[in-house]
Parts: sequence; structure tokens; C-alpha cells
Amino acid sequence: MKQTTVIIVLFALAHLTYSQSAQYSAFVRVADSLYNVKDFKRSANTYSQAFKSNGWKGFATDRYNAACSWALASVPDSAFFQLYRIATKANYKNYNDIIADTDLNSLHNDKRWKPLLEIVQRNKDKAEANLNKPLASKLDSIYTEDQMYRQQMDGIEKKYGWESKEMRDLWKIIHEKDSINLLKVKTILDKYGWLGADVVGETGNATLFLVIQHSDQATQEKYLLMMREAVKNGKAQGSSLALLEDRVALGQGKQQIYGSQIGRDPDTQLYYVSPLLDPDNVDKRRAEVGLGPLSEYVSQWQIKWNVEQYKKDLPALEEKRRKK
Repeated sequence: MKQTTVIIVLFALAHLTYSQSAQYSAFVRVADSLYNVKDFKRSANTYSQAFKSNGWKGFATDRYNAACSWALASVPDSAFFQLYRIATKANYKNYNDIIADTDLNSLHNDKRWKPLLEIVQRNKDKAEANLNKPLASKLDSIYTEDQMYRQQMDGIEKKYGWESKEMRDLWKIIHEKDSINLLKVKTILDKYGWLGADVVGETGNATLFLVIQHSDQATQEKYLLMMREAVKNGKAQGSSLALLEDRVALGQGKQQIYGSQIGRDPDTQLYYVSPLLDPDNVDKRRAEVGLGPLSEYVSQWQIKWNVEQYKKDLPALEEKRRKK
């Protein structure tokens, strides 16, 4: 499914009435939830219900995610319909995302795949005509490496288990790639500062954040100030900064602010929201930086957000952290 760190252009949702918007959003939330529990056929059909509720119009992001569900449900015709629609109507240009997305692997041998990629590449080339192409290309390659192995984690865990040798081997590769990518990104940041999408493209701009997000605590703290300034100057996304703020806060022994960081109990293997400041108002803070409700975010890990229960559990979560 689409990486949320890279913005996809919105398509054909103008002039929604309030009731249409609420109905559309409700269907999408259900579709996302069904995807998260791997009920891909029902997820895809529920996306179709969302589009039908709005006269068959929808966000490009949702159409992309619908394509992922159709592909995973082994219905390539519907998957290609959605992908071709956003490529031709919404100028979808995230070439690196689409080629690295394992959800779409079943489409790669279809004769329609190559022509689709050609359209996406043309969209990308057109959008990036005025960019610093050497830097954008370098960051695009780093992005692919950053995401490629992480996207294998779910499949390896499902097949071999989280504590397996295969998972440990994958983490070793990820750490090695992260170290190499960090050296490259630090060189860029120290020479040019935090480069905006107008210079290195949306993927390149997101890559700067991702690599720093995946670095050590000292590096995160060093570049946090630079990223804060970048957000003020419109050169970085406030939603991305929120994730880095949370990770740095937890690393300093503080509580996170936006609820973006998810922990996992080693005994039960269940996920939980890492210690969070003022849970009652977390959605207000998330909205201020462009993040959706926490309940929707955590559903990706099969977490049901209940703020009252969370406040009761928080002391135990803090204790668990102190014992690590």
C-alpha cells in the first residue's frame, strides 16, 4: 500500500456535500481496516462503494490503495483500471513507490505493467523538469533502498516469525543500508541544508526525513532543529516533522506528542501506542500538523484506540519502558 510519507495528488473530490464526504470517508476507513487484516477482496469492494457514493469520483490515494487490494485479491483488471486512472487523470508520478510496492508484484508480468510505468515515468519527468536532477536522482535511489527491505518485513515475519534467523538477517541488511544512506544524506544536508520538493521533488524531500528518522538518536537530535526550520520555510512536511519529534522525545525518555510511535510487547507480540503526552487532546495536535485521527492511524497495527483505557494503561507502559 502507498507510503504515507510521499504525497499523492488529490483527484476529483471537489464539491462534496457534507453527507457525501462523511459517507465516502466511512467507506474508506472500513476498506483500510479490511486491508490491514488482509481481507483484500472485501477491502477492494469497499473502496468501490466509496467511489460509488461520490459518483465514482475519489482521491488518487484511495484509488492507488484500491489497486493494491485488487492486486492482492488477484483481480488484475480492476487493479490496472485504478492505476491507469490516476496515471492518466491525476498525473501520478511516484515511480519509485510503484516499482517497489510489493502489493503490486502480481501485476509485474502483465503486458499492461510496462506501459503503465512509462506513463508514470513521463509524469515524473514532467513534474521534475526544473529540479536539481542529479540530487533528485540520488535521493530517489536512496529512497528505494530505504523502503525496499522494510517492505519485506511483513512477509518474512508471516512466513518465519519475528524472532527468526531470516528476520535477523533482514534487519542486518537494513542497518547496513541505513548506515550507507545516512552518510549520503548527511553530506547533502550539511552542504545544501534541508532541500524542498521544489529542488529535489516530493520523493527526494521525503527521503531526507526518512533517512534521518531511521538514524541514531544523536543524529536525529542534530537535524531536528534543521527540519523545524524547513517546515517553517515550506521545505518539509509538518506531518513528517511530527514523527521525528515523537521519536526524539521517546529517545530522550520523554512522552511522545502525536502518538506516531508504536511499541510491541515481546511476550504477547501485540502492538501498543508508546507513552503519550495528554492523550485526551492528541487528535487536536495531530490535526494541527496534518495527521488524521489516532484511531485510524493505529488500526494499521490492529490497535483499537480507547483513550480512557489508554490512560489507565499508561503507568504500566511507562514502567515497561523503564525496564528496557
